Amino acid sequence: MPPSRGYFDSSALVKRYVMESGSQHVHRLVQEYDVLSSAIAPVEVLSALYRRRATGDLAEQNFNAILSRLQGDRGYWELVEVSSLVLDRAEELIQRIEIKTLDALHVASLMTIQAALGIRIPFITGDRRQRDAAGRLALDVIWVG
Repeated sequence: MPPSRGYFDSSALVKRYVMESGSQHVHRLVQEYDVLSSAIAPVEVLSALYRRRATGDLAEQNFNAILSRLQGDRGYWELVEVSSLVLDRAEELIQRIEIKTLDALHVASLMTIQAALGIRIPFITGDRRQRDAAGRLALDVIWVG
């Protein structure tokens, strides 16, 4: 049986590289699930890491090691393209529920890939608003906050 996929939003992926609440849970989940995310996730994760370095939350030596690990991991991630279908679905979500732009893109990416594959995939997040939005849409949510 092929390994199952888990949809990791950017907040969950950051926890893979920076120790914070929920990091240990994410480490276990990446062992259990193949990482699926939106094509925007690498940019979001990189931005979060650079912000933490700029504020002094990440030492330069740790930052460089994390960037190297991130680059290696990305080769194993399955990324959902931000297609017109995903964008249309994100617009529909914004009109239906209270959700931010990038959160809508993550949720729409998951919904699109689930529909294409005909399977349910857990949505793994450490973002409260995103968790609540995904819950309102009856997605299978794994909270790592």
